Amino acid sequence: MLEKMEEFNGDKVIEEFEALTEDAERVQRETLKQILEENGSAEYLLSLGLNGRTDPESYKACVPIVTHKELETYIQRIADGETVPILTGKPITTISLSSGTTQGKPKFVPFNDELMDSTMQIYRTSFAFRNREFPIKNGKALQFLYSSKQFKTKGGLLAGTATTNVFRNSQYKKTMKAIQSQCCSPDEVIFGPDFHQSLYCHFLCGLIFREDIQSISSTFAHSIVHSFRTFEKVWEELCIDIQDGILSSRITVPFIRTAMAKLLKPNPELADLIHQKCSSLSNWYGLVPALFPNVKYIYGIMTGSMEPYLKKLRHYAGEIPLLSADYGSSEGWIGANVNPKLPPELATYVVLPNIGYFEFIPITDNIGSETRPLGLTEVKIGEEYEILFTNYAGLYRYRLGDVVKVMGFHNSTPELKFVCRRNLLLTINIDKNTEKDLQLAVEEAAKLLAGEKLDVVDFTSHVDMSTEPGHYVIFWELSGEASQEVLNECSNCLDQSFIDAGYVSSRKVNAIGALELRVVRKGTFQKIMDHYLALGSAVSQFKTPRYVGPINNAVLQILCTNVVNSYCSTAF
Repeated sequence: MLEKMEEFNGDKVIEEFEALTEDAERVQRETLKQILEENGSAEYLLSLGLNGRTDPESYKACVPIVTHKELETYIQRIADGETVPILTGKPITTISLSSGTTQGKPKFVPFNDELMDSTMQIYRTSFAFRNREFPIKNGKALQFLYSSKQFKTKGGLLAGTATTNVFRNSQYKKTMKAIQSQCCSPDEVIFGPDFHQSLYCHFLCGLIFREDIQSISSTFAHSIVHSFRTFEKVWEELCIDIQDGILSSRITVPFIRTAMAKLLKPNPELADLIHQKCSSLSNWYGLVPALFPNVKYIYGIMTGSMEPYLKKLRHYAGEIPLLSADYGSSEGWIGANVNPKLPPELATYVVLPNIGYFEFIPITDNIGSETRPLGLTEVKIGEEYEILFTNYAGLYRYRLGDVVKVMGFHNSTPELKFVCRRNLLLTINIDKNTEKDLQLAVEEAAKLLAGEKLDVVDFTSHVDMSTEPGHYVIFWELSGEASQEVLNECSNCLDQSFIDAGYVSSRKVNAIGALELRVVRKGTFQKIMDHYLALGSAVSQFKTPRYVGPINNAVLQILCTNVVNSYCSTAF
């Protein structure tokens, strides 16, 4: 179907979507049936005794709820090149890398044509609704896209981040062309090996085509903010390049220089205009409409951990609307944003009932009391749930780890608001670190104290967004006094021990600042406990909070007023 798609008909896409969501329960049953029929020969499903049954009741009775950990050995065998059907009937040829896990390496997740199809379906659906409210006609898009390299697994499968696997797929370009979302930058810039050089050239292309740019986007809001922060530093150099028609010497990748040479011609008038626009701005407010007068909206994932960037993004955007992109993960897609006029803080996502089989575990206050998962159409408005996901690429009753809230229904399928990652503690942009990750990092760094016969009495963490860029702060209480030299080493070790791919890549490009280790006075954590006890907590149930957020101001104040010394990492 997608191969033939050349003309985009938004009304038809919306019509199909309305029909699809009319009877979501029937679509869910059919989707599960199709997934199980296509993959019935897979070793994993055969071992669970389904015996060809495809109804939801039998499926739930036979197939256990799993996390990535339970499927890891199966996925590893696929990556190692075993050709027998393991998780899917058809062979998996591509692996997506999710962010790093507590095991110290990124997770492998199967990726196949069906996932690519659902990606394109989500893109087309949300574009149809977006284009109805904010029409785009034959324009270009300034897209801050960066594709990392794919590599081969031991078994010869292609592996890369989920976005890389999408960008490098031939369907992606066809769909982007059909929905008038073509990137103004050539492929050489997107697939360049150096993030800084690609970002510079994205801006150069955007400015060359400034009258044609109708949308600005990136995967995450953080990336857009980071891009415009960079623009503040390089805009004069960009003007010189445009004036002279000669590319800056900062671009050293030969194939990028060749590609840019075809676009860049001397244009003193444009250079003067950009110079005049930038010079007349007050603290860069309204930079986006000043540079790109025909931009209709700014688009990217703006919910969850991206919300802290909205204030700065609105500063750059002026009156330009911010539109939150769709809801998905490395494992697959969940829902499309079909209400683009809602501000990002209120964004909801309508679950597409044919892209997977969905179940929802109610979030209860009783930790450990697991209640029966509900079907897609059984969820209740106002309630929070953890998502279970069954897809076409070998994930069955898989815990995504996301908590969502049901805000309403679109026909018979729910509209979800993303609440949080169930186990996430530290996150600034695309980085994802859990309590376990923090614990492992502290354990690793604490080994350096052994020589001084010291140990960490207690610890917690905080994300400091008062600096630009934001950075992690780790608070330590020690059993005695350590030397400056050792504590400097400890801060470096902590920084390097967060091996999540999003954190490492963000640190390398300074999208996240240097980790800061703050040593507090002896007795500080006792004061924190006293604070909780004064609020009515029981000593037997008290746990040191491993993360102190901005709303926990009293605890943050106890920590900050008791800091003896702080040490900033020089690891990156």
